[in-house]
Order: sequence, then C-alpha cells, then structure tokens
Amino acid sequence: MTEILVSDVNLNSVCERLEKHCCVDQNQHNLSSQPQTPVLKRHSNTGAKLWGRVRSKLLRQKLDPQTVQSKNWHMDVIEMNGIKVEFSMKFTSRDLSLKRTPSKKQSGVFGVKINVVTKRERSKVPYIVRQCIEEVEKRGIDEVGIYRISGVATDIQALKLVFDTNTKDILVMLSDMDINAIAGTLKLYFRELPEPLLTDRLYPAFMEGIALSDPAAKENCMMHLLRSLPDPNLMTFLPLLDHLKRVAEKEPVNKMSLHNLATVFGPTLLRPSESEIAKAQHITSASDIWSHDVMAQVQVLLYYLQHPPISFAELKRNTLYYSTDV
Repeated sequence: MTEILVSDVNLNSVCERLEKHCCVDQNQHNLSSQPQTPVLKRHSNTGAKLWGRVRSKLLRQKLDPQTVQSKNWHMDVIEMNGIKVEFSMKFTSRDLSLKRTPSKKQSGVFGVKINVVTKRERSKVPYIVRQCIEEVEKRGIDEVGIYRISGVATDIQALKLVFDTNTKDILVMLSDMDINAIAGTLKLYFRELPEPLLTDRLYPAFMEGIALSDPAAKENCMMHLLRSLPDPNLMTFLPLLDHLKRVAEKEPVNKMSLHNLATVFGPTLLRPSESEIAKAQHITSASDIWSHDVMAQVQVLLYYLQHPPISFAELKRNTLYYSTDV
C-alpha cells in the first residue's frame, strides 16, 4: 500500500513518485515451498491508470467553486490493484502562493535582498545560485523534467537551512542530495526574493516591451531594460540565462525546451508588485490579470532565452554609448 500526500498539487512530481511504488511482491502469490528471492512485479499500466484517476479527480475538485471558496483541506482516497493513494487538497490563490515575504533575519540568503547578499559575500552572483547551477550542470542536465519536477519538500527545506546558516557542510550535502531538490532550492530562492529578480520598478516596462510588434523596437527596448537592472540583478540573471540555454540544449534527453524553462522560471523572475495588482483590479478581475500576465512573463524570459548570447560587458558599453550620444 502506498500513501501519498498531495499538499501543493504538483501533479507531475507526485506521478513520478507514485510510479516507483506501483509494484507488488510476487512472493505473496507464490505457493511453492522452496525459498524464493523476493521479486517485485509491476502491474501493467497500474501507475498510469491510477494516476489518471487521481489527476482527473484533483482537477475536477480544483474547478469546483465550493472547493475554491473553502479554506479547509479536502481528503480523498483512490484505489486500484491493491495500490491505495490517499491525498488532501486545499485551494490557495495564486497571489497568496507567490506572495514575497522579506526575511526578518538579514544574516541568511532566502528572503534577503540580492544586493545585500552579494555585498556580504563579496561576490557578483549569490553563492547559492552559483552552487545550484554548478551541481545541476554536473549531474542533472540529462535528468528528465529537470526544474519541472519538484524535489522532496523536506530535502529542499534542509538545503534552505544549510544555505541560510552558511555551514561548512553545503558542498557535501549538495553532492549527496537528489538533483530535483537542488533544482527546487534554486527556484525557491528566486521565488522568496523580497523583490523579483527583474524588479518591481521595471515590471510595467517589460510588459510593454514584450508586446511591441516591431522587431527592432522590441530589441532596443528589451536590451535597454536589461541595462536598467541593478548590477547584482543583471549579473545574476545573465549566468542563469546561459545555464537555462545549456539545459535546453539537452532537450532530446531531458525533455525541457526553452519554452518549458520559460514557463517554469518566468513567473518567478518577473511578476507585478502588490501595488500594480491593486491598480489593475480596478479595471479587470484578478483571474484575468494573472492569466494575461503569466503569458507575458513567460514570453519575456523566452525572448531572452532565444536571443543570441548577451554579455554584461557589452551591455555596459552600450549604456555608455547611449549616455554620451547627443
């Protein structure tokens, strides 16, 4: 019997964990008196069929207005071929799930402004970003669904604690940790920044720039916006961009295209400030704002992922050129 708790409704990651457990001990059905070596036999398609039922039920409940309005956990059980899945689900609105809460302890890295971290570390890119990228490229770039499949929450929290306390065990822990947990830690770091990496101030301009129809005007606008980022933000964004491009080069193996990666990271790196949301809500509904903005956020990151290599030095040279051009 397998019990799986689905608290964040991450369907893909739960599906993969379920598949690993969808097997039965063949010895239970072996009537021979001879000692047998334990053999595990998977029911044909049991995992896929069972997960299809779970997914269908979860999605139906997610669309149910009563479920959406309720703040309580909803419990349910689905069973097939001796495999039992127990799950609980609670609806959390997107604006609450992505709300950024600054850390009260400025000694850590999660929830701390990126310029504070880089200044303290005397580095151009936060240590956590460099180490997670390095580990993913070392042993996770061929992993199917890297960055899409979530790691185990307890592993991610353990890594978060280690990075926040700056212990000497980070490198050992990273080398032993599941690669999806490391990828999840990197996403969590960006998600918990007090301000998105591409900044609240520039968010409206990014939305306007990506909507431009003239290619030359869009190019000028999007590059100008990168030059307008604070140096710690830009110097963190560019290596992340190069890393994601290298991940996408392995798409035939890891199944992660540029668009998939933009979908994962876009809303994390770029999202409206609370004041922008409040302002827009006077015009249209919150759900319309989110659906429109998420598509635009994905398109912004996809634009940079599809762009030829961008160097910090070249951007800064162009900044000097524009500032002295009369």
